Amino acid sequence: MAQTRLPHDARAGPTKPEVRAVLWSKLALGPDDHFVEVGSCTGAVTIQAARDAGRVTALERDADRLETTRKNLAANGLSDAVDLRHAEAPDGLPSDADILFLGGSRNYESVLDHAVETGVGRVVMNVSRLEVAGEAARAFRDRDLLDEVSQFQVSRGYDLAGATAFDAENPVYTFVGSATGDGEAAGEAEGQQ
Repeated sequence: MAQTRLPHDARAGPTKPEVRAVLWSKLALGPDDHFVEVGSCTGAVTIQAARDAGRVTALERDADRLETTRKNLAANGLSDAVDLRHAEAPDGLPSDADILFLGGSRNYESVLDHAVETGVGRVVMNVSRLEVAGEAARAFRDRDLLDEVSQFQVSRGYDLAGATAFDAENPVYTFVGSATGDGEAAGEAEGQQ
């Protein structure tokens, strides 16, 4: 994965690099894919998607965060590589997405409904709050979307009296599914590589 520069900050902060690495294995973006992100925030995910996918559409409801995404795209030489939309999903979602990533949990049930209605091939959602994770699991299952869910946590080392100690980040739950019914096959093929 190419280095992503994020010189412009957003109050919510970027998706952490370790989380993005796991996310990338779940997204499995290809050069013919139309990737859609809901909740671009700093643009950390958007930037990498712009390098890997054929088309990228990113939605952000907060105007300041959208501007942060725009500035960070420019800092990475990708100013014209993404269709940025100031919208609160499901408004503004295209009907031809191949892969949909929900970086935020606002209105996610409506976004999942849109994914089902338009036949999105892969739907991935990251969640960091336990209560939302339970609700998201139910929402994915209710729509027959859920192929897999994983939970992981990263700890970062720091110096403590000349030795290394660790600070733990919040756990992240990642939900992966498909509205076309071939998500499990895609996951099995990924595991065979």
